[in-house]
Amino acid sequence: MKTMVVTGATSGIGLEASVQLAKQGHRVVMVGRDDAKTQACVAQVQQRSGSQAVEPARCDFASQASVRALAEDLLRRCPRLDVLVNNAGTVFASYGKTEDGIERTFAVNHLGYFLLTNLLLDRLKQSAPARVVVVASTGHYRGDMNLADLSWERGGWSVMGAYGRSKLGNVMMTRSLAKRLAGTGVTVNALHPGVVASNIWSHAPMWAKPLLAPIKALFMISPEAGGQTITYLATARELEGVSGEYFEKNRPKRASRLARDEALAEALWARSAELVKLT
Repeated sequence: MKTMVVTGATSGIGLEASVQLAKQGHRVVMVGRDDAKTQACVAQVQQRSGSQAVEPARCDFASQASVRALAEDLLRRCPRLDVLVNNAGTVFASYGKTEDGIERTFAVNHLGYFLLTNLLLDRLKQSAPARVVVVASTGHYRGDMNLADLSWERGGWSVMGAYGRSKLGNVMMTRSLAKRLAGTGVTVNALHPGVVASNIWSHAPMWAKPLLAPIKALFMISPEAGGQTITYLATARELEGVSGEYFEKNRPKRASRLARDEALAEALWARSAELVKLT
């Protein structure tokens, strides 16, 4: 039985991936922000999967203190950590900063992944072969990375601009981390789960929601199908040793030009480490 941690596990693709991984016989730690909701989702996954090896953990990824508390909790509870699925993510309808003084979308979607993964790296290495799965998005192709103004303090913030930047950060982190993990037995890959009919866009502006409705009806896939993309990267035997890739529809795809800029990725890594106080 492998131990797999899934963040953002109380809805959408995270919930469905938890069901799929539990059905395969793995121990699944489901991370959510609200204790009552997470516990209810754990019970649902146990019922749907037929497995009792499913348990809750708490984290608000808008808070670095909460991410650190989660890491401590996982290290205490999990002597092995075979797979870490970085899936927690959101969009915000308006500009705002976290308690740590960072624009919220970037803080949750990128720095949350970055901090948790780094805090758990030693345990992952001890558990090798192990995997890190990073849920990114095709939105990274439209993202920019202004290291001089990551929190948009000079203006220009938009819902999709902030989201694209955060998802670009995911892919850049994946590539930088893969280099650092070479030879350790730990792999890391990013994925676009497809355009999923989930509640991630519940915080989008009211004007955008009517525009999303026809897109949802025509093009969006189910959370179950999106969850399968996570399960594939977490468990597929043919991916043993594969690292630093970006996947769409379970196949490697060339990431954006900026995502492949190694100098920019290294600068982002250094800046991210400063922002989460890992330096």
